[in-house]
Amino acid sequence: MILAMMSDEIIKDGQGRFRVPQDGRLSLRIPQELIPVCPDDGGPVAMNLRADDTFVEDAGWQAAAERYAAYLSAHEGRKILFWEIGVGANTPMIIKYPFWAMTAENPQAVYACLNFDEAICPEKIRIRSICIDGDSSDVLSAIV
Repeated sequence: MILAMMSDEIIKDGQGRFRVPQDGRLSLRIPQELIPVCPDDGGPVAMNLRADDTFVEDAGWQAAAERYAAYLSAHEGRKILFWEIGVGANTPMIIKYPFWAMTAENPQAVYACLNFDEAICPEKIRIRSICIDGDSSDVLSAIV
């Protein structure tokens, strides 16, 4: 669906990377027929973002949150790598800030950030941080 939405404006090159047209012009518009609608009532569909009181925290979400909390508790104070891949500044309080705080609190922790143009960390944990500025697909392919 996303590829269809992009197909009129974004060009996929021979290496499988998406590029902006040479003239740099993008309308940033999606054809009406490609905008998703609710299958039940045909109404507008919104992404599940923690932006208001509509964020869905169903049984699956709750179970995952409990597993995550149990993992963090079991590894508290131990050697651990907090590896953040592609987390932008949109909702840093979900992953980025907690990773920074847990790294600062645990002298055995290391924080790693792989992000395009946003690979940053606070000075307080810089000595135990690895910040890689790059495309995650390229960097992870190079690691493999």
